[in-house]
Amino acid sequence: MELLTIGTFARASRLSPKALRLYDELGLLTPARVDPVTGYRLYDPAQLERARLVAWLRRLGMPLTRIREVCDLEPEAAAQRVRAFWAEVEADTASRRDLARFLIDHLSRRDTAMPSLAIRYAALSDTGLVRESNQDTAYAGSRLLAVADGFGSSGAPASAAAVDALKPLEIGEALSAGDLLNVLEDAIEQAKRAVHDAAGSEASGTTLTAMLWTGSQLALVHIGDSRAYLLRGAEFFQITTDHTIVQSMVDQDRLTPEEATTHPQRSLLLRALSGAGEAAPDIRLHDARPGDRYLLCSDGLSAVVPPGDLRRVLAEPTAPEDAVRELVALTNRTGGPDNVSCVVADVSSEGRNRTGSGR
Repeated sequence: MELLTIGTFARASRLSPKALRLYDELGLLTPARVDPVTGYRLYDPAQLERARLVAWLRRLGMPLTRIREVCDLEPEAAAQRVRAFWAEVEADTASRRDLARFLIDHLSRRDTAMPSLAIRYAALSDTGLVRESNQDTAYAGSRLLAVADGFGSSGAPASAAAVDALKPLEIGEALSAGDLLNVLEDAIEQAKRAVHDAAGSEASGTTLTAMLWTGSQLALVHIGDSRAYLLRGAEFFQITTDHTIVQSMVDQDRLTPEEATTHPQRSLLLRALSGAGEAAPDIRLHDARPGDRYLLCSDGLSAVVPPGDLRRVLAEPTAPEDAVRELVALTNRTGGPDNVSCVVADVSSEGRNRTGSGR
């Protein structure tokens, strides 16, 4: 079969001659032959399929090094790589969308006086009935609420390191919204470094769901599949999105929420704080109202206890200390297959902050 000149091949593949020369230099799309006299690159028509795949992947924004890996795989394996890449893109887009919302909220409220509220809080962490050790960390203080769920051989020190890195936020004056973003960014960077040092390898790390209390608002920091919920009046909301493969499949309408609860890959994380040290948490800002009740928990609770039962326990007119004890007891009565940690915080217009048990 007659070989195609670079110009003809470029038009057929919808890649520019400049791009084809670059892909040749990178070993991504090598010409079938190079004319020894003119130096012209000549391509086999059979290479068009690979060239078109390269063009499509570039339109997705995939880096060239990853495109080369995808092109060398069998179709099913290549499809899995593209699916995983797009899940990462969507997670990054969601994170930047949350940052945009945060900035919009901050700028919209910059000149608005916010009411001063108070919180009562409690934290509790339990090993459960099956695991030999506890890799979770739960913490509740006057300004910081946090749950971290470690994984891998260094999961316990990783989760403790993530929470410890945020504890300095307890010290000092209440933050204005204008200072909040910079303070959180610094704290998150410290948490990432601390987890990187504690984890020791990419196979270990932790989730992190934390709230910083500003006196009238709660700034949420979230990465992984620990969760934050809000009970407001009769409504019960999950206010975080799991950074998991299964959640990305739900978002793409490839799984129903019901199917996701029993999917064999439901615990595979897309993002977490780990030895790799690259992933960034989501940051959001929530207006608090008197009567709000917040729940932060590891998946040892949310994966075992149905949302209806979580809502029922939280709706009881009990103190946060009683609520966290009942949630842990409910999990263990259901079999306690994992470590379980939770923080419950109540917002009120008056009254003193109170602490409960925690790690």
